[in-house]
Amino acid sequence: MSNHPGGDAAARIDLDAADVAAWQDAAAAEAVDGLARSIEGTEPTAAEPPLDPAAAEAARQAASKEAADTVLQAFGGVRGMIDMTLPGLVFIVTYNITHQVSAAAWAALGLSALFVVARLVRRETIQHAFSGVFGVALGAWIAMKSGKAEDFYLPGLLWSVAYCAGFAVSALVRWPMIGLMLGPITGEMFTWRKENPGRLAAYTRATWAWVVIMGLKPVILFPLYFTHNVNLLGWLKVALGIPPLLLAMYVTWQILLKAPPPIKAPVDDEEEPAK
Repeated sequence: MSNHPGGDAAARIDLDAADVAAWQDAAAAEAVDGLARSIEGTEPTAAEPPLDPAAAEAARQAASKEAADTVLQAFGGVRGMIDMTLPGLVFIVTYNITHQVSAAAWAALGLSALFVVARLVRRETIQHAFSGVFGVALGAWIAMKSGKAEDFYLPGLLWSVAYCAGFAVSALVRWPMIGLMLGPITGEMFTWRKENPGRLAAYTRATWAWVVIMGLKPVILFPLYFTHNVNLLGWLKVALGIPPLLLAMYVTWQILLKAPPPIKAPVDDEEEPAK
């Protein structure tokens, strides 16, 4: 039995009256809000649905794969590998045919220069082709000066040692070279150093992988240089040109696939006012 005067029926009437009053207040507030939005010309924003965990993981994997795919681009692609490998092949073939250091050196240098011209005509980057010309020109000059065909390969061997040493130092000081090379391409710049520790760890592992894989070349070739066996040195130099590079890029790609996606660096679109 209700203590309300009039019993249960009166209580139900009071509850119904309270519900009606609350409904009227809510309707009035909604009407006022709708009128204000119509005056301002705005529409109510719908709440965004929560992101599905599976969709979030798929998006993360897609972003990581996109970043990993930049590895080949950073090292000049297939064309860059050809530009760096063919001059050495032309040198050893020409030397075996002519037995003249100068003829072999000029043939290799001419091919490198041709690569640069072809890239200029097609308006492509000449970074890798030009570095190839510089290395071939230096090797050709040393070989012609000394009269020893094996000296053609000496700058490349020294460069391999310096290359690996530079990568190792960059990893030790937590500025891994792979991150420095890929950051501008992925748009993250250097956010991986402070804001993305998982990506810093991935870049460090990838850099050490390059040290180990690319370090095999001077370890194998330097002893041959001192044997003066030009044919074996030349053919092995060609054979060890592309495969280790492809292996290093593949290992890097696999590491970055499992890394957190890059955090894009903020871009300031506002131009400074002219003074």
